[in-house]
Amino acid sequence: MSETAALELVALNKRYGDTVALDSLSFSLSRGEIFGFVGPNGAGKTTTMRITIGVLAADSGSVLWDGRPIAFADRRRIGYMPEERGLYPTWGVLEQLVYLARLHGVDTAQARADAMRWLARMDLEDRATVQLQKLSQGNQQRVELIAALLHAPNVLILDEPFAGLDPVAVDTMSAVLREQAAAGVAVLFSSHQLEIVESLCDRVGIVRHGRMVASGTVAELRRSAGRRYWIDIPGAAQDWTATLPGATVLRREGSRWLVSLNDGVSEESLLEHALQAGAVHEFAPDAPRLSELFRHVISEDAAA
Repeated sequence: MSETAALELVALNKRYGDTVALDSLSFSLSRGEIFGFVGPNGAGKTTTMRITIGVLAADSGSVLWDGRPIAFADRRRIGYMPEERGLYPTWGVLEQLVYLARLHGVDTAQARADAMRWLARMDLEDRATVQLQKLSQGNQQRVELIAALLHAPNVLILDEPFAGLDPVAVDTMSAVLREQAAAGVAVLFSSHQLEIVESLCDRVGIVRHGRMVASGTVAELRRSAGRRYWIDIPGAAQDWTATLPGATVLRREGSRWLVSLNDGVSEESLLEHALQAGAVHEFAPDAPRLSELFRHVISEDAAA
């Protein structure tokens, strides 16, 4: 475990009858890090989060805090935002924020002051006495985030926090998560919005059928997809790469070809073959988006 790691999940297993929810899932989360947890529906993301906060028990495996088994007192310093929004719809916003902070041991005066500060930060100061159900979905999610932050957690665990948000609300929530990470808070969130994950996260973990099938920075995940090049050759024959073993055409867009190279095949060889096929208007390395890497990793794992 890294010296800076706050939280570590070690070989978690969980079954529901014949259904495997988690299969020896492991990863760590460091202080000041934003970790994106992505995968198809039913991959085990929510189960992992619930085990981490103590709502569910794993069949086997460990949740560690600073290298030791996590305790109740440690879990009280986790801020959690569930996918199924869990606040009271008929309560006033400030009323329930203070109540939830009190459950974490914050005294009433401090809870009220901190809640008003966060409401101002989220442009909700004038909604303090409004019933939650009268707020828009985006504003309700901002209140949910405040509830997770009020007790100054060491770790934030957020399940689909960006679902349904408009671009302004996404920007607000992203800025808050960056601020929390800069202050040393470890942030873990799941999302199907991979463009947000790609722009916001220090590391990404891809989970499928309860297993972590890939983990690393976006740059590391890109390298794992292999060396890929876009080549524009107007009028090139359909099979111009056939004489270069180890070169595979992944996609064609008009006169542009996306070609991957196996280990041992140089980009110089690829360029030479391209020049023999015709006039080369473009020869550039490809940097796949996280959404493409996700599909690549998931499809590779399914075929394994």
